[in-house]
Amino acid sequence: MKYDFDTVIDRHNTYSVKWDVKENELPMWVADMDFKAAPEILEAVQKRMDNGVFGYSIIPDEWKNAYIQWWKTRHDFEIDPSWLTFCIGVIPILSSTVRVLTDVGDNVVIQSPVYNVFFRAIKENGRRILESPLVYENGDYHMDLEDLEKKLSDPKTTLMILCNPQNPAGKIWNKETLARIGELCAKHNVTVLSDEIHCDITDPGVNYVPFASASDICREICVTAIAPTKAFNIAGIQSAAAMVPNARLRHKLWHAFETDEISEPNAFSVTATIAAFEKGATWLDELRSYIYENKKVLTKYITENIPQIHVIPSQATYLVWLDCSKVTNDSVALVSEIRSKTGLFLSNGTQYGENGKQFLRFNLACPRSLLMDGLDRLRRALN
Repeated sequence: MKYDFDTVIDRHNTYSVKWDVKENELPMWVADMDFKAAPEILEAVQKRMDNGVFGYSIIPDEWKNAYIQWWKTRHDFEIDPSWLTFCIGVIPILSSTVRVLTDVGDNVVIQSPVYNVFFRAIKENGRRILESPLVYENGDYHMDLEDLEKKLSDPKTTLMILCNPQNPAGKIWNKETLARIGELCAKHNVTVLSDEIHCDITDPGVNYVPFASASDICREICVTAIAPTKAFNIAGIQSAAAMVPNARLRHKLWHAFETDEISEPNAFSVTATIAAFEKGATWLDELRSYIYENKKVLTKYITENIPQIHVIPSQATYLVWLDCSKVTNDSVALVSEIRSKTGLFLSNGTQYGENGKQFLRFNLACPRSLLMDGLDRLRRALN
């Protein structure tokens, strides 16, 4: 490999959310990686920093072009430059979209288990969470499209938030499924907000399908949240984009971002984004291979040493969803016990919906030595 993913970076005393833990604790919960960003990004940010003046920034054409070329090359999808609006992060996009495209008391459909911030963005904006749970069958997940239509057909339902690829289970939805979601949502006048922040972290040789590319219908009814931050481990730099082909929806979102004061980049947002998309492809491909190997190592280790746990098959993200139903029906208590016994800090599945209460989420985006340490702690805690 050209790039180094094996060196352990000491992240203590860096004001890291993830690593704000006690001595000898090992955090494998929140979704950021323990790898340095690509050297090409670091070089670009360093050059910007060396300028020494950090005033207000603009959104240049180069920023849009970087997105356009990346999605054309990596995902075979043509983005019109007018579709893109800068935002400081995907979570602000979620919250603003809920607020501007729905009314207080409206239903917002989500498919649990799913990213816990979806619940918060709906509830804290005074909207109602309406779950259409994913079906867990034969150790894997699929959508219940009949139940989904039932929830979409409720007159109070005005928005659906889709996770594509899916977090926490790492599922990639196929084009047919996405197109069917588009048909159902259009039929019942429901807008789709598609969170696609994990789209570039797929297994080698595997690609995801942008919701907007699944059909003409999908394109016209969606707001898509995209960013380089998850794939290139630059979340703290705060840079994302809302991709909205429909002009009416786009105007509403633009106005909401302006009103919420989340449309202005910091001094490094644009620089880091352009460098990631224009110069980071090789680094990302090597990262994906490394994460894929970590997945294989984890699956083999758990199968051989902790057979009471089932690893859910994953095609995307660096998050692994662990079925612990043979061990517990209370993942909150299990996470607490694992942490108190060994210092390993995982995410409890209940955060992602009640149907996640027998699951744990494990972040394996780290050097392999840390992964093995985490797996050994998990084995000791459970055995």
